[in-house]
Amino acid sequence: MIGLTVLGMFILLAMSVAVAASILTLGFFTGAFFSPFPLHSALGDVLWSASDSFLLIAIPLFVLIGEILVRTGLAKNMYAAMEAWLSWLPGGLLHANLGTATLFSATSGSSVATAAIVSSVAMPQAKPLGYGQQLFAGSIAAGGTLGIIIPPSISLIIYGFLTQTSVPKLFAAGLIPGLMLASMFVLGTISICIFRPEMGGPRRQYDLMTRLRALVHLIPVLILFSLIVGSIYAGWATPTEGAALGVLGALTIAAAMRMLTIRIIIEALDSTMRTSGMILIIVVSAYYLNFVLAAAGINKDIENLIQGANFGPYQTLFMVILVYFLLGLFIETISLLVLTVPIVFPIVMAQGFDPIWFGIIAILMIEMALITPPVGLNLFVVQGARKDGPFIDVIIGIIPYIVIMMIAIVFVIIFPGIATFLPDLLN
Repeated sequence: MIGLTVLGMFILLAMSVAVAASILTLGFFTGAFFSPFPLHSALGDVLWSASDSFLLIAIPLFVLIGEILVRTGLAKNMYAAMEAWLSWLPGGLLHANLGTATLFSATSGSSVATAAIVSSVAMPQAKPLGYGQQLFAGSIAAGGTLGIIIPPSISLIIYGFLTQTSVPKLFAAGLIPGLMLASMFVLGTISICIFRPEMGGPRRQYDLMTRLRALVHLIPVLILFSLIVGSIYAGWATPTEGAALGVLGALTIAAAMRMLTIRIIIEALDSTMRTSGMILIIVVSAYYLNFVLAAAGINKDIENLIQGANFGPYQTLFMVILVYFLLGLFIETISLLVLTVPIVFPIVMAQGFDPIWFGIIAILMIEMALITPPVGLNLFVVQGARKDGPFIDVIIGIIPYIVIMMIAIVFVIIFPGIATFLPDLLN
């Protein structure tokens, strides 16, 4: 049945049926025709129970924070600060792309939003300044992936919701791997531009006073990060309450800097509702499909199959990673997360792995799906911002960062403390 479900998903997506509609259709017909129980009659109850979660309210709140930062111009100021501090490195503005993506990830929680913001600010400068189009586009797409691992992260919230794992501990677990991956992107970019200078662009030197003045533009981001993450770890707020504090903080900062207008608020709310509606309907639809598959015994069948094959813990983990990589080539990231986690999570837990550590592995694989063709969303976001040039440029430019991400995953597997050190401190 699982094979038919995956095949059905591919067929519906190939027919350009919306992701949520595809998932819900598969769940309904699987429950109606391939189960001895009338599972389709439970559709309403399952959808309601899935959506009736206080934790999921955090998703639209984090999306709204990103919208406020973008529409008020705070994100553009952030890019200027990163340019002043990082563009002297080999590769020039490539490091401003990565630095801005890292900072924006610490407030937004969305990879696609991060890639879109950095693209809109950075892309107009690439061609006039003579930057290599391939690596410039690749650095933006890769930097955007950091939005779903550096806390606060929408994907980590969804993983915590699906597995009943502590979201604050997942946030803590994502911080070191996220910063490690950002550092590896920077080091990889420096190495490439030293040996292939034509792939980068001109380096810029700024005097000390200019750099110090630019730090003012980073204050709003640091305040928001401290407000959101600090309130959660101090025990003053849940992730949802921390997100609400973040929205209040973003509005207050924008108003204090005289960047907030009624029109900006309306546009931010409208875009937030559209984005959040898309994410949440995918989540609750996949929740029903997973309910149908679990009720039909699919999870148990897969677990018995693996146990019968006598796979060891790391052989099982390798199989799961391979499945994520292959599915990530064709399935959108949120869909990939909510479709696979309920199935593979019990299998991986049966092998004795830590749920928080595996959550970081899963999110890193989801990150890779954002930049692997043909369905990597960040690639299309960056290509859309370019407005001209072949799509193959973006694909070529992202290859070094895919390799770096694979190395980072290996590091987290070999040295699990990278992901578990901070959560252990919380204990």
